[in-house]
Amino acid sequence: MKIEKNTPINTLIDLIGDEHISSAAETPIRADAFEMDDELKIELIENHFTEIMLILGLDLTDDSLSGTPHRVAKMYVKEIFRGLNPANKPKISMFENKYKYNQMLVEKNITFYSNCEHHFVPIIGKAHVAYISNGQVIGLSKINRIVQYFSQRPQVQERLTIQIANELKSILNTEDVAVVIDAHHLCVSSRGVSDVNSSTVTAEYGGAFLTTEKREEFLKYISLSK
Repeated sequence: MKIEKNTPINTLIDLIGDEHISSAAETPIRADAFEMDDELKIELIENHFTEIMLILGLDLTDDSLSGTPHRVAKMYVKEIFRGLNPANKPKISMFENKYKYNQMLVEKNITFYSNCEHHFVPIIGKAHVAYISNGQVIGLSKINRIVQYFSQRPQVQERLTIQIANELKSILNTEDVAVVIDAHHLCVSSRGVSDVNSSTVTAEYGGAFLTTEKREEFLKYISLSK
């Protein structure tokens, strides 16, 4: 789909509709995104979410709803979108590969929760990650933390897959990295077409994993190939 640069926003929304698109490999974040501290962000989001709830016709004097704007604001900033802030990026320590292990290391079935940037509803899935050491290794739990960090922001699955792979390539100083993600999108299952059975699979391969042999070996480990 070709979209003109100066297309009005309402027309743009109509043109895109429910299309699954991604604008870039990097998350689109404004340059001034972190000039405001977390507490102020929570306060402002709480105010805005209060207005949203009132517009929807909800009674915020009800005991069950009265604290919802604050809970949502705190959840956005401190939990489900905390991966937007580089200050929350996991600290990774490197270790010498003293075992001289030169085969692929696979960490599979890493559960993650993200949110679709088009509708702000959950993406729930599993990531499967592999790398071949270039002389150094990282702790297994750090792979999980990298997946979680890039998941905790409004996302598109293709971008998430690339971001995880690129981060591991940079940390490990090797192109020999593979990432496969299998996820359910609630923007598909809970609205729109309402298909509760489908899932989306994306993959990013680098270095040795571009060869059929290594790629098939990896897929067999994660049981996506016979």
